[in-house]
Amino acid sequence: MGIVIHRAQVVTMDDATGATPVVRSIRIEDGLIVAVGTDVEPHPGDRVIDGGDRLVAPGFVNAHTHSWEMFYKGRYDNLPLELWMAMAYPILGNSYVDPDLVRLRSTLFAMESLKAGVTTVVDDVLENPGQDRRQLAAVFDAYEEIGIRANISGHVISKPFVDTLPFVTDHLPSDVVARIRANPVPTADDYLAFSREAFETHHGRGKGRLRYMVAPSAPQRCGADVLVGSTALAREFDAECHIHVLETKTQLVTGTEMYGGSLVSYMNVIGALSPNTTLAHGIWLTESDMGLVADAGTSISHNPISNLKLGSGIAPWRALQDAGVNLGLGTDGCSSSDSPRMLDVVKTAALLHKVTTPDFESWPRVEEVLRAGTVGGARSAMLQDTVGSIEVGMAADLVLYDLETMAFTPRQRLDHQLVYSENGSSITTVVVAGEVVVENGRVTTVDEAAVRAELAERQDEIVARQDELDRENAVLFDGFQAMYRTAMSTPGAVERFSGDARAWLV
Repeated sequence: MGIVIHRAQVVTMDDATGATPVVRSIRIEDGLIVAVGTDVEPHPGDRVIDGGDRLVAPGFVNAHTHSWEMFYKGRYDNLPLELWMAMAYPILGNSYVDPDLVRLRSTLFAMESLKAGVTTVVDDVLENPGQDRRQLAAVFDAYEEIGIRANISGHVISKPFVDTLPFVTDHLPSDVVARIRANPVPTADDYLAFSREAFETHHGRGKGRLRYMVAPSAPQRCGADVLVGSTALAREFDAECHIHVLETKTQLVTGTEMYGGSLVSYMNVIGALSPNTTLAHGIWLTESDMGLVADAGTSISHNPISNLKLGSGIAPWRALQDAGVNLGLGTDGCSSSDSPRMLDVVKTAALLHKVTTPDFESWPRVEEVLRAGTVGGARSAMLQDTVGSIEVGMAADLVLYDLETMAFTPRQRLDHQLVYSENGSSITTVVVAGEVVVENGRVTTVDEAAVRAELAERQDEIVARQDELDRENAVLFDGFQAMYRTAMSTPGAVERFSGDARAWLV
């Protein structure tokens, strides 16, 4: 028995029709798309979905996100990344999260993602002081139960945090610096052994939906042995290696101050760029950096909403496209972006770069941003042969939109309305690996009410934990702010702010 979606408007994202909606029927069997065409007819016993008033599109791939921030949605505002980290990160010591709480936050994150039409998440999971086996298993368990597709990481920082930023030790009390440096950090051998075990234990769970990925936090936050070893391990397991690179001007300055040049050039020299590698953000790349990334076949996950909220700068969208870099789209975490809704990201990507130049022919096109949110994200996640388009042989990861809603009224160019008018409220059905996981706005695989009730029971505990972390981290804020001002006043090879940063520094 299969599923047949009969005569719907379909955005295939294949090479033939791309983002242009066409009338097609789709047959799904054993989790795969087995037929797409105008003459696909149901078999006896099939579930038939009338597509007469439906738009069908590939599920979105969230190519960079952090489920660990789920509990801190809406908590912070008007903080650049480095000052946000000084509040949100447990920099001063251990802030262990028990596996049951990890399971709850992962379930909540997946619920919101699926209901917003996100069928694949690249989830870079940070734990402090480091991820243990039970915490990692809790994420896999939650995602296996709910039915989402995911790359799930062990995020690692292998240097003391104060040694990952320029100038900061000049502005912090010496006892605070000593305390941070005294905190244990994993060695390369520790992390690579943990990751090999994770690959052997979890990679391919959920009938192949769930994959482990390595995630050295950033080139300045990890030793070369971690970066190179992670790259090799990802290639060995045909998996993703996910790294934050040049998200902010501070990181641009970090390259100059700590490595004598570009962080991307440094990664290229040590062999940490590869087709398996995704650079999260990539805002402050130079033209030379873009060439190195393109030549290596490395992807970039563009996170426009998080970049806007954190004031990180505007990524060079058209220059990256012209250089031949594969682009995915991501939400980033729910504390720096406040939602895993990829439709918000797609719309923002389509709009943001229009104000960077009057050359309207270079502005992002609807087809480009939809491709980045599907096919591009799939490629960055090393899932290009599995998801991202509606084609025979691909996994049946689909989203059905009701065309009778106001977002599509009146019906004009449906692909344009999907990007500019729809916010997820028209979603009726979400399918992952051929299983209906959302129907009529409700997740079918878990008891939503029970999950919400569990959250309500632990809400005070969750808020109290972060309140305490804010109080502890307050000692860092002035020093981090001084570091930030110094970095902003340091000349850089490129400029990615829309205004004159120098005026603020006067």
